[in-house]
Amino acid sequence: MRSSNLSRLPQHLHIREHQVLRVLGVAREGGCYVVPNMLGLLLTAFFENTVAQGGSWGPNIEFPIIPVAAYIIPELPESHRMMVYSAYSANSFGGSRGITQFAEIDFRTGAVSARQVSDTQHDMFCPGMSSLADGRLTSIYNPSTGGFTSGANMQISRGYQSSTVLSNGKVFTIGGSWSGVDSNKTGEVYDPSANAWSLLPGADVAPMLTSDHEGKFREDNHAWLFAWRNGSVFQAGPSKAMNWYYTDGQGGVSPAGIRDSANDAMCGVNVMYDIGKIFSAGGSQYYDEAPGLSVAHLISIDQVGAPAVVEKLPSMKYARAFANVVVLPDGKILVTGGQGYAKGFTDRDPVFAPEIFDPSTKKFTELAPDSIPRNYHSVAILLADGTVFSGGGGLCWDDGTGAPSARCRNTVDHPNGAIFTPPYLKTEDVRPVISGLSSTVTRPGGELRATIIGSAEGVTFSLIRIGSVTHNINSDQRRIPLVPETIAGTEVVLRLPGDSGVVLPGYWYLFAVSAQGVPSIAKTVMVQL
Repeated sequence: MRSSNLSRLPQHLHIREHQVLRVLGVAREGGCYVVPNMLGLLLTAFFENTVAQGGSWGPNIEFPIIPVAAYIIPELPESHRMMVYSAYSANSFGGSRGITQFAEIDFRTGAVSARQVSDTQHDMFCPGMSSLADGRLTSIYNPSTGGFTSGANMQISRGYQSSTVLSNGKVFTIGGSWSGVDSNKTGEVYDPSANAWSLLPGADVAPMLTSDHEGKFREDNHAWLFAWRNGSVFQAGPSKAMNWYYTDGQGGVSPAGIRDSANDAMCGVNVMYDIGKIFSAGGSQYYDEAPGLSVAHLISIDQVGAPAVVEKLPSMKYARAFANVVVLPDGKILVTGGQGYAKGFTDRDPVFAPEIFDPSTKKFTELAPDSIPRNYHSVAILLADGTVFSGGGGLCWDDGTGAPSARCRNTVDHPNGAIFTPPYLKTEDVRPVISGLSSTVTRPGGELRATIIGSAEGVTFSLIRIGSVTHNINSDQRRIPLVPETIAGTEVVLRLPGDSGVVLPGYWYLFAVSAQGVPSIAKTVMVQL
């Protein structure tokens, strides 16, 4: 029996909170749950404590398109805008229409704008995406002008390929049989200075193929590519086999060992969270119609061509196909979204709760759940303030009539996103502040001189390359921890590693992280060759 002194809890609560209230038999009146006063106080304290320990989600941000791909626009001194795009249509893909729908959000103001891009004369849906050494995005967006231009055509038509910027500023791509001929998509290299692609006949795609019940067009998709020293590329998955690719001359490939003898991990997540340290998790044996995986691995690389060292980690709490991953400034790794059974264009078995992996303890921790499924065609990306944007999902095929994708409209299309605040920003500890840099441009082996408000004692630093993501692949992001070379009061000198295969050319976030693990708002720095 309800008491006369009632408390009201808002109806818009996280999924877990709804479940608790339903189990307790709490009734709703209008937009609120109506509960006895004492129970209301206890539930409020419980929910607040749960959110404080597990991060929190902001309100949903509506977009005029489904954000299937996302890119942080590099800006000085801080990067505060994100560009997203879908396909020829705001909510459908299919065919060759010569246009792409884009939207942009300014996180300082919350303003969202839309634009249709026809300058490149092609639909940019399902590309290999890389941020070039000068900050331009293939294909080809110039952040200084906001304009698009057509780049040179690849030697092989591709879709669902992956690409990565190399230590020399060129771009390597491989695979992509979802579009065009469905086999033998060997590697090729793009030279931005010549605006030309060169085929690498020795960079054979066969060693990195998965096994898929739908055939060849699924088996070379979304390679996990990590640029490394001397123009080399380490391919960590999604195949069981790992390989080294070489981009000089005619190209080449050599085996690097087996990541997982039991499963391929198509559409699994992967990120380099420390120098030569790669985290991977989840995915599924087949691209579609397969159980999701919860397995996780730590892959260590050093010398080019040498076998990788693989450590099987404790599994995630949830199996996840089509999830996303973001490395955080403190070196922890956030896995968002995904579904327990890989079935594209559905919200079957969604996983609402993110998990955070701590490399120092090798443990996963479940965090506050999202309110919207983020499955196939979703994205997640790190923002300059240390929060994470997660959004998208859906965007079905359409032949132009509207009928084939009608089932998606009100079921799995999610033209929105939300910002997740990790636990390190839910404490009462103060953020460090980088008040200035002596220069925003540096080189591998060079230095960065930063001024910190207050004492710099106990503050650590990390560089995280500014990312671009689609189809759960973000080969731009990687983290490099930096230990101060000297500290003099508020002045800090940071020395970068000397190898451009470790510190790739391009734009990076520079974070200061307090002794309590709280990150600053990042300054943008450019690493040149």
